[in-house]
Amino acid sequence: MNASDRTPADLLRSALAADPARPLVTFYDDATGERVELSVATFANWVAKTSNLLQDGLSAEPGDRLALLLPAHWQTAVWLLACSSVGVVADVGGDPAAADLVVSGPDTLDTARACSGERIALALRPLGGRFPQAPRGFVDYAVEVPGQGDRFAPYAPVDADAPALAVAGAEFTGAQLVARARADADELGLAPGSRLLSGRGYATWEGLSAGLYAPLASGGSVVLCRNLDRLPAQDLGKRVESERVTDTAV
Repeated sequence: MNASDRTPADLLRSALAADPARPLVTFYDDATGERVELSVATFANWVAKTSNLLQDGLSAEPGDRLALLLPAHWQTAVWLLACSSVGVVADVGGDPAAADLVVSGPDTLDTARACSGERIALALRPLGGRFPQAPRGFVDYAVEVPGQGDRFAPYAPVDADAPALAVAGAEFTGAQLVARARADADELGLAPGSRLLSGRGYATWEGLSAGLYAPLASGGSVVLCRNLDRLPAQDLGKRVESERVTDTAV
C-alpha cells in the first residue's frame, strides 16, 4: 500500500490502483444464509455512489456528524468509507439527537427518529434490496443510491487531521485511524493478499479494525461474518478452507 495514505479514502484509492479485481469484502450473514463478495472495484463504486448521495443528496459537509446505527455488514463498511471520502465524522452507534444526520438499519428506526437532520434507512436485505415500503420520515438508501454518480470528487479537500471516526467513546482523526489500522495489521500478521475472517461486531475499534480497516491497510481482504455464533462449529473450518482464509479474528 502507499505509505503516504493518511485517510481511509486514501487507502481505498491505493487498493483500487493496485488491483481493482481482487476481493475486498466477502460478507456472510449466518442468520439468513446470505453471502456477498465485493471486489475492490465494486466496493469503490458503492462508496462513490454513497459519497455522492451524502454530499449532493443530503448536503453533508466536512465536520458534520453522522450517527451510524448499523451492524457489521458490507453496507456499513461502504458508509464508513463514504464518510471518510466526504470528511463526515462516522459516529458508530452514536446518539442521533446529537448528530447532523443518521443512517439506520431496520431495527433502530425508532431510535434514529431522534435526529432532527436527514435520516437514511437501510433494509439490509440481500443484494442491497429496498424496503417494501419506505419507513416514514426516512430516505430509503436502496432507492436513492443507484442513481448517484459512479465517480466522486469532494467539494473541499478532506483534512487527515480532522475527526473521522468515533466508536465506543474514542475518537480518531483520519491519520490516527490509518496509523492504528496499520499497526493492527502488523499485529495480526496481515500482508498483501491476506484473507482475514472476522466474526467481531462493529461496536468497538477492534471489530471495525478487523472487519475493515486493518485488511484494507495491509492490501488484504476481509471475510466479514455476521451472526457467526449461528454457524455450526464443524462448518467454520469448511469456510476457512473455501474462502482461503489466512488469519482469523473471532
